[in-house]
This record gives sequence, C-alpha cells and structure tokens, in this order.
Amino acid sequence: MPDARVQAAVEHWAPRFVQAGVDYNDFLVTTAKVETWDEWFDAWRENGDMHAGFGEMAARGGHRISAGEAWAQATVAYHFAKFVWMVDPDRSREAADQAVAAMGKVHEYLDPDAERVEVPLDGGRVVGNLRRPAGEATPPLVLLVPGLDSTKEEFFRLENVFLVRGMATLSMDGPGQGESGYDLPIRPDYDVAVSAVLDAIADRPDVDLDRVGLFGVSLGGYYAPRVLAFEPRVKAGVGLSGPYRFSDIWDTVPPQTRETFVAKAFASDEEEGRAKAAELDLAGVAERIDQPYLAITGKLDRLIPWEQTERAAREAPNGMFLLHEDGNHGCANVPYKTRPVAADWLREQLG
Repeated sequence: MPDARVQAAVEHWAPRFVQAGVDYNDFLVTTAKVETWDEWFDAWRENGDMHAGFGEMAARGGHRISAGEAWAQATVAYHFAKFVWMVDPDRSREAADQAVAAMGKVHEYLDPDAERVEVPLDGGRVVGNLRRPAGEATPPLVLLVPGLDSTKEEFFRLENVFLVRGMATLSMDGPGQGESGYDLPIRPDYDVAVSAVLDAIADRPDVDLDRVGLFGVSLGGYYAPRVLAFEPRVKAGVGLSGPYRFSDIWDTVPPQTRETFVAKAFASDEEEGRAKAAELDLAGVAERIDQPYLAITGKLDRLIPWEQTERAAREAPNGMFLLHEDGNHGCANVPYKTRPVAADWLREQLG
C-alpha cells in the first residue's frame, strides 16, 4: 500500500501529468512501482531515461519528429520526478537540469526557431522560452506563468494552444520557479520579473509588444492579477485556479506543497513559510486592475477552493469569472474546456 504522500500525489496529479504530456499508461506503470515518497524520484527519472533513449535512437535514424516527441516525453518525466519532491535538493536539481536539456532537444527537433531568453534580476535571472507562430511577422505575445513548482518545461503543449491561434508565447521561470528559483525566492510582487522581461525584449521587431497578454496557472493564477494591477504593458490576463491569499489554504494543502513553498520562498521553517505565504495577498490589489481579467477554475478543486479564484475576479473592475462544475485544480481534467476558451479570449482581447 503506497504511503499517504504517494497516494495524495496519485489522486491529485494524474490529470495534470497527462495534460502536460505524460502518457497515461506511463503514469499507471510508473506510479505502481512507488510505495514510499522517497522512491518517487527514481521511478520517474527512470521513465525519463527510457524516453531519452528512444529520442536518441530516433535521431540516429534521421527521424526528427519521432526524436522530438520522445524528448518531449523525457522532459515531463524529468520535470515530474522532482515536482514538489524536497527529499534531496541536489538530486532534484539534477533532474531539473535534465528537463531543461531535454526541452532543448524538443526545440531542436520540433521548433528550431524557439529561443532561450535570460534577463538579469536582483543578482539572479529570469529565464524563458520564446516561441513564435508560423506565418505571423509581428504576432501578439502571451506570457505563460507557472505555479509553485511547475516550470517552463511543463508548458510545451500549452504553448501550442496559443501558437496555432497566431500568438507568440514566452514561458517564464520567474522568482521561486525552475532555473530562476535557485537564486531568486518567491516574491509577492512577481510583476517586477515581468517588467524586467518586457524591458529586455522592448526592441524586438518580431513580436508586437503593444499586444501583450498573460496566462498564469495555480500560484501563477495569483501572479496574473498582480501583474495586471502593476504592469500596464500587459493588456489582458487569465488566471487559472489562483489563490486570493495563499496563507488561507496553508493548513489544507498537501504537506509536499507546504514544504515546497518553504524551500522556494527561502524560508527557514514552516512558520516563516506561513508568514511569507500571507504576503501573497490580492486585497487592495485586484481592485486596481484596469485591464480585462478572466479568472477560471473548477468547482472540484481540492487544492485552492474555487471561491478564492472567484474573489479576485469579483473585485477586479473588468473581471470575469468562469467556473467549470466538473473541473479540478487547474481544470487539468477538462483541458478541452479551459485551454481553448482562455486562448480564444486572449486572442480577442489582444486583437
């Protein structure tokens, strides 16, 4: 019988893994091997190594698409190996580096025009992957913002939803996230990172920086309204399953989530983590939003109650709220309802 942490991971995350690109059969086979939480990492890293081997074999045979698809599978396996896994930070970083390298292979084979963007910030850096749609000289740009322990490597499939609709994407690792999170802790004013990115790419002729949108997921669903309130260059935003005040859910989230927040916030212990979580608060912030803001969530969200997400939309002067009665956290179990709606809405707002 799996321990409580493994059980919680399987129950909470199966739809999310599949949505991000993990084959459902892989999810079943890999999680069936795991009895204790410390075994989680090795099982998923082994899965990543398997797909990386398929990618190398396909590349040797000259099958570029197959190679890219295999590397995409490897990327998400390495990513989810270390997802909220705080058992061994050194090993976790090894898998994170493997995910970054694997995504480089995905871009090499499936989107050679993809570009890595690095922007200095407070002694660290914000890192992003920029992709542009075919046939568009100066497309609008959508910033894709991850959550607590998601990263830009989780977003390749999500990026494609926007790309096929004629929008460029820039998936970010901001403070407390992915590569940036090694030097920059979680901060409530995530808009500072977005402003730094927009400053850095201000002179680019291949995206239309008068038409910038943002899509944030989970904790990124808190960052989205925060950015809209303080960065006027972002013209519209979507927040998916975002908290209103993170400390309100502190006692009800899985222990892995609390441990991850403590680590990513550079807190010394759980009490300091709780105090830092209280700083992520949209009170007095949501009401400052002048731009169109769409908040989406699922009524079955067990991580962030839907009322938290709805409150931000209600307080925003131009806020809209969409509740999927059958949706879970991030509506990962109904992506066919959520992702097209969000992408179409942003395309309409950005023109």
